[in-house]
Amino acid sequence: MLGEMSGKYHISNILSWINNGSERTAKLKKNVALSIFIKIGSILSSLVIVPMTIDFVNENVYGTWLTISSIVAWMSFFDIGFTNGLRNKFSEALALGDRRKARTYVSTTYVVLSVIFMALAVIMIAVVHAIDISPLLKLDMTNEPDLKLALTVLVLYFCITFVLRILSIILIADQQPARSAAVDLWGQLGSLLAVFIFKETVSGSLFVLSLALCIPPMLAWIVASVFYFKRGYRYCIPSVRFAERKSVRPLLGLGMKFFIIQIAAIIQFQTANVFIARLFSMESVTEYNIAYKYFNVLYMGFMILLQPFWSAVTNAYTQKDFGWIVSGVNKYLKLALLVTVAGIVMLLASDAVYKLWIGESVYISFNLSAWMLVYFVTTIFGAIFVSLINGIGALKIQYISSLISPLVFIALVVLFCKYMRLGMYAVLLSSVIANFNGLILAPVQYYKIVKQRKEGIWTA
Repeated sequence: MLGEMSGKYHISNILSWINNGSERTAKLKKNVALSIFIKIGSILSSLVIVPMTIDFVNENVYGTWLTISSIVAWMSFFDIGFTNGLRNKFSEALALGDRRKARTYVSTTYVVLSVIFMALAVIMIAVVHAIDISPLLKLDMTNEPDLKLALTVLVLYFCITFVLRILSIILIADQQPARSAAVDLWGQLGSLLAVFIFKETVSGSLFVLSLALCIPPMLAWIVASVFYFKRGYRYCIPSVRFAERKSVRPLLGLGMKFFIIQIAAIIQFQTANVFIARLFSMESVTEYNIAYKYFNVLYMGFMILLQPFWSAVTNAYTQKDFGWIVSGVNKYLKLALLVTVAGIVMLLASDAVYKLWIGESVYISFNLSAWMLVYFVTTIFGAIFVSLINGIGALKIQYISSLISPLVFIALVVLFCKYMRLGMYAVLLSSVIANFNGLILAPVQYYKIVKQRKEGIWTA
């Protein structure tokens, strides 16, 4: 009885803490708490589905699936930043209480992206059936029909789901990212169930695997769209009547800046493995990636907590609630300090964890782990201010710096590794220096906008 009362007391305290503060703060806390539980479920689901999928088909077929999935995923660039533009503009409309404008932005985004991705689906499917795919991926030609069917399913799934997932942007913009993550989790669980059923009833093939992994997530977003647009988001049901050509410009103008920033980040961060392979060895690539995955836990955990902050800042900035923004930044900086302490503990335990995780086959030096920790801690610090600036929509400085930072990164890697021979750690040092926007410019921009109320270049 005492234990039960104690448990209820603790739950009551937690609920009281979550609901304490302004409506914006309470919503942020709720979504952070829910996102943590949903993320745990998502990780567990992904851990279970991988061995089950390999058992259903085989390593070769699963590897083929991963390869074609990653290729098709590049189609997301045809979004050209519309969804990020919607995220900010929808939040602004809600903060101003302009639900008609919110519906206009939503409808315009649905119409434009539907046209783009319908056309893309037709073109991609025509290309898939017009050329031989197997030689490009160095696969057995006898599997060509199965491969074409799987690619057709994958392309259709990706294009349809990309449009359906506009709902995810609406939920995130309304500071409800946990609801979006929950839909993804239901899709994952549906795929897990489908793979289990197919494994017990039919022979494994790439086409059948594509059905199991694509249809449940798509159904999850269809059901979610019907549910949310009939319930809490009836006021912004997408309609061709509400789509406006003049709304494309504000959505695309902001979105294109996000798009260029995203491209620059991919160029910078996806070339690290290439540089390490070229300047050192494939063994070094393995060492780098093991250390990266180990310390990336810190970043992933922090980003779960930080995700609602972007749209909350948009809401607060639109309503001129600068005090809330300052309070939010201070709280996240304290949280970043705790994450740093956790990272130091991980660093001290890294040798034992590596041996338990991967055995003696790969040796990860303490220096590499230390530099990896520095890289992630600085990235986390910068992410706080970059998320804030993204929420405000003051992207000009970040946009310009994103055009320069990849060049700085490449030049420093070549200088440090090839000419100064500082070793593989120089790749991480170069990444830290190239993140000058997150470490220097974004904090200065925050101070100028929020603390000094400056405009001009700072708010552009």
